[in-house]
Amino acid sequence: MTAGAITGRARAAVTGLGVALLLFGLVVASLLPGPGGLAADFGQRNLPPSLAHPFGTDAMGRDMLGRVVSGLVLSLRIGLLAAGMSVVIAALMAGAAALGRWPDRAAGFVTDVMLALPHLLLLVLLSFAFGGGTGAVIWAVALSHWPRLARILRAELLQLQAAPYVEASRGFGHSRLFILRRHILPHLGPQMLVGFLLMFPHAILHEAGLTFLGFGLEPSRPAIGVMLAEAMRHLSAGRWWLGVFPGLALLAMVLAFDALGSAAERLANPREGRN
Repeated sequence: MTAGAITGRARAAVTGLGVALLLFGLVVASLLPGPGGLAADFGQRNLPPSLAHPFGTDAMGRDMLGRVVSGLVLSLRIGLLAAGMSVVIAALMAGAAALGRWPDRAAGFVTDVMLALPHLLLLVLLSFAFGGGTGAVIWAVALSHWPRLARILRAELLQLQAAPYVEASRGFGHSRLFILRRHILPHLGPQMLVGFLLMFPHAILHEAGLTFLGFGLEPSRPAIGVMLAEAMRHLSAGRWWLGVFPGLALLAMVLAFDALGSAAERLANPREGRN
């Protein structure tokens, strides 16, 4: 193994450890404030950042630091569910290529239709169709983010089908489902993991975007999108902290998972690991 490969793997390991520590810190911090950290206190309304309230307070006197941490944990849960469901859908659609020409054509047609639709409009329509709320956002993000990953997995699957060991298994009379389950899907695992990690920041951003537009989570939830939407009514009054801190926290989480996805991609691809 070359020094470049070792360096690339070391960077990937450090990135993964950093994101793991970030997630652990978020979960622990979300448990520390308790219910009082998110409770309204009208005697502490619209306070700027201070030692007592590092992120300030909102129009109802709620501590913004506690709300931001709770919002990030909520976005983390939604992103995990939505990205995981989307990866499963992508794998099923890509697996149609191993079942025959007609299933492959049907899956390709559905994938092309999904890619042709405007992404934001599709998200809004799906969220509206599912009735809004947390479950609707999860389904909307999951059903709209799988097509590109499905194409990548399909291309990898077609290469695997031409592999000698797959040809040998086919020569022994094994069915297509057997070959798909035993010889192909295990080799798609690294690509699915990388796709999940790269899809995760998109899921978080689109969840916040839907909520900001009013098609996502309930206004009562401590979500980043809800905080940003509320901040729009107060920024003109000089209460900059209501929008700056939630936005920076969301950006930090997205960049962290984007770096983690890039690190996982370097680990999964030996050629990338030498860069």
